[in-house]
Amino acid sequence: MDDIVKAALKKWPNVPACRGWLALDARGEWYMRDDRIQAAGSFPAVKGSRITHDKLREFIHRNYEADEAGQWYFQNGPQRVYVELEATPWVWRVRYRGAGQAPEVVSHTGRSAGDVQASLVDEAGRLYLVTELGLGIVHPQDMHDAAEAIEGGLWVPEAVRSDDLPARHGYVRSPQAAHMRA
Repeated sequence: MDDIVKAALKKWPNVPACRGWLALDARGEWYMRDDRIQAAGSFPAVKGSRITHDKLREFIHRNYEADEAGQWYFQNGPQRVYVELEATPWVWRVRYRGAGQAPEVVSHTGRSAGDVQASLVDEAGRLYLVTELGLGIVHPQDMHDAAEAIEGGLWVPEAVRSDDLPARHGYVRSPQAAHMRA
């Protein structure tokens, strides 16, 4: 977390959280969802405006975390901005390095995933990796590299239902919906 964010938290410790305004799709793209967009429908059916400003994306990446309930958020100064997730908290970029070598796996935020502990494939054929960092979906553009790891026997995917992943791996896809139910 950025030092400026830590200082803001100390100065203003009780700022209410924001829900529904920020979303992460299954390709690692961030979206702003204002009141009008939220009224038009839930994420990902209605995505909102894609965030393209590099410095803002980097700021979000450095300050992206989960709370104790498995709700992911971006700490924006003193305010938590909870994130609506299309799939998982992490989107993996995979680079195959050659036969017998473990592929490089990096998150959409640029963080190393660490070792791959398990691979999962859902009913739609989407590939997920369980890593030291957590659960994430493999970016669709990296499926060729991921397939090389599978064909080389480095990963052996287990079948899973996508709807079972949040409970199984301790994350919340929609903090806004969870907050409204509470």
